[in-house]
Amino acid sequence: MTGSEGLTRDRMAWRVAGDIPGGSYVNLGIGMPERVAHHLPRGKEGAQGKEGDNRQIVFHSENGILGLGPPPPQGEEDFDLISAGKKPATAVPGSAFFDSADSFAMIRGGHIDIAVLGAFQVSESGDLANWTTGGVPAVGGAMDLAQGARQVFVITDHTTKSGEPKIVKECTYPLTGAGVVTAVYTNLAVIDVTPRGLEVRELVEDLSFEELQQRTGAPLTPSPDIKLLLAP
Repeated sequence: MTGSEGLTRDRMAWRVAGDIPGGSYVNLGIGMPERVAHHLPRGKEGAQGKEGDNRQIVFHSENGILGLGPPPPQGEEDFDLISAGKKPATAVPGSAFFDSADSFAMIRGGHIDIAVLGAFQVSESGDLANWTTGGVPAVGGAMDLAQGARQVFVITDHTTKSGEPKIVKECTYPLTGAGVVTAVYTNLAVIDVTPRGLEVRELVEDLSFEELQQRTGAPLTPSPDIKLLLAP
């Protein structure tokens, strides 16, 4: 749905998928980012994209898979083949398996084009906080991905359940990475992190720019060609 509540999480994931170019090597963070895979093509063995979408996307999993496939059908799980989130997975034809040292060497060596990550907070300068809010830390591979991926797309609700902004002037939670975020995809807008600040590229229907600003903890600027954020 659109309006004050904005897009559903699956529609948010669809929108992120639309900005991933063919030929990309992509790592999807655990949680909401994993939904992005359901809206991208995977070739003949596991196509899930739109008809006529011929993009080829290669998924990387930091536990040692290049060519991660879609989840297996229920009852056909192989629990020796799992994603970094410990969920049953498949591997597409031509995939490769390797140890974690090689996997993180790929990340740290700048060989991952895009990391899609969740967030507790994103600052106006692109700082990312997504590994702890002060409780039990759960960083996983997020710090390596934030620093090593060529681009970082954040997918997150625009505000917390209590209505607090998640896009803020300065992060108050411990940082995962400083100045690493390329773009933020929320249930209300698509926002680019630019040298000029936060620029709103797309905005959902029935929400004014002024209302979006009221729900955001950092100054926003509309893109010169701002568009409606539409999803099927």
